[in-house]
Amino acid sequence: MASPEGAPVPEEQRLGPVLRRQDQVRTGTTDQRLLDSEGPSEWVHTDPWRVMRIQSEFVEGFGALAELGPAVSVFGSARTPRDSKEYDAGVRIGRALVDAGFAVITGGGPGAMEAVNKGANEAGGTSVGLGIELPFEQGMNAYVNLGVDFRYFFVRKTCFVKYARGFVVLPGGLGTLDELFEALTLVQTRKVTRFPIVLFGTSYWSGLVDWLRDTLVAEGKASMHDLELFHLSDDVDEAITLVTKEVGI
Repeated sequence: MASPEGAPVPEEQRLGPVLRRQDQVRTGTTDQRLLDSEGPSEWVHTDPWRVMRIQSEFVEGFGALAELGPAVSVFGSARTPRDSKEYDAGVRIGRALVDAGFAVITGGGPGAMEAVNKGANEAGGTSVGLGIELPFEQGMNAYVNLGVDFRYFFVRKTCFVKYARGFVVLPGGLGTLDELFEALTLVQTRKVTRFPIVLFGTSYWSGLVDWLRDTLVAEGKASMHDLELFHLSDDVDEAITLVTKEVGI
């Protein structure tokens, strides 16, 4: 038996922990087989390959954020106009969180997210954006100085929770509600150590809070204690105090 180059093949071959002898000996090297291989590409669309991509997103996200330090995640609408009071409040919240010693994490997009990143960036703090692959959004806003893009929502949401010590939730749409109720559920079920959640904008959130109390709690689908999992505020300074008082740095 000879190799393709004509060199004799050894009777015994060790490849890492694997021992091969006689007709089990392989010719060539692992690098050679990797670089020379050609074939169908359907495997890139299979679930095992997706699992590897999911794993790589966790590795990249954890690696980027592991040394972030104390941080607060801020959620809010991508559709918040720049000339609105909500945008101005987002800028002030981002700035105030940095002044309080926290990095700021948002979804990295436009609107309220941009406002918060802008405030954090202008205050000289760490302004994080955790972006998501969507068919209709503009990508990472210009005020992010540490950004990670994700394919999968659940990986992104894990990073929102894992590296935050509290949440501030500005007025937002379905994505904001998804993030809010994810956080509430994790705290309620004790999947995470309790951390403060502040809903900013009483007039915006009061209808939801009324429904939680008058329907969910009233019909026994939740307890009154669950309404203590979050705070309401219209004041930036109060919101910062509420979201940071339980997580001193």
